[in-house]
Amino acid sequence: MSTTVCQVMGFIVSSLGIAGCIISTAMDMWSTQDLYDNPVTAVFQYQGLWRSCVRQSSGFTECRPYFTILGLPAMFQAVRALMIVGIVLGILGLFVCIFALKCIRIGSMEDSAKANMTLTSGIMFIVAGLCAITGVSVFANMLVTNFWMSTANMYQGMQNIQTRYTFGSALFVGWVAGGLALIGGIMMCLACRGLIPEESHYKAVSYNASGRNISYRTAPYKVGSGYEPEVKTRKGPGYEEAPRSEDGRRSYPSKYDYV
Repeated sequence: MSTTVCQVMGFIVSSLGIAGCIISTAMDMWSTQDLYDNPVTAVFQYQGLWRSCVRQSSGFTECRPYFTILGLPAMFQAVRALMIVGIVLGILGLFVCIFALKCIRIGSMEDSAKANMTLTSGIMFIVAGLCAITGVSVFANMLVTNFWMSTANMYQGMQNIQTRYTFGSALFVGWVAGGLALIGGIMMCLACRGLIPEESHYKAVSYNASGRNISYRTAPYKVGSGYEPEVKTRKGPGYEEAPRSEDGRRSYPSKYDYV
């Protein structure tokens, strides 16, 4: 029962994590404009992985997608790739996990096959969670570096006012989603141990008869009275039957006959 609960909980937690990764990747607020020095502004800018948006004080929002790929920074493209790889692995892991659930019977699938599928889906969830956490962390590192560079430039030349960007809500969603996917994958790996059938500690040993195989033939059954004495005869080389006397007894040579 505990194995089934752990497996189902791992599936639910991993599903929430993968859904959060998809939402985080699609969100536009990966970086938002810092309003620390200018809290009152007519234009508010924020950017995502796929487009940049501008929201005016009147409430009108205009978004423009990135029409170029080569013009984007290499780290930015790496973040995109990590998030996409994490989502693909997570979706594949969900499909595998559905068929690996112990509460679902598909034909005559054995527990050992379900255990292997559970372990596979758990590894996929772990890798997907690590990809999401790594991608969000790389993007956050880029924001921190650009923030302090912009701050240094602003203090060096007061006449140049640059727009600084800080963490957006999508980063926190990505961190939480990656953590959920990672925890769900660990739970699936733990549930795999309960699905493995216990092996017997006694090993079977096969014995082979040495020598030639002897075939036995059954003789025809002979009906008797049951009172007939069993007569045993022994014949072989060097064996001679002792002569019988007149009364029917056998006479054996004595030791004096060999002198």
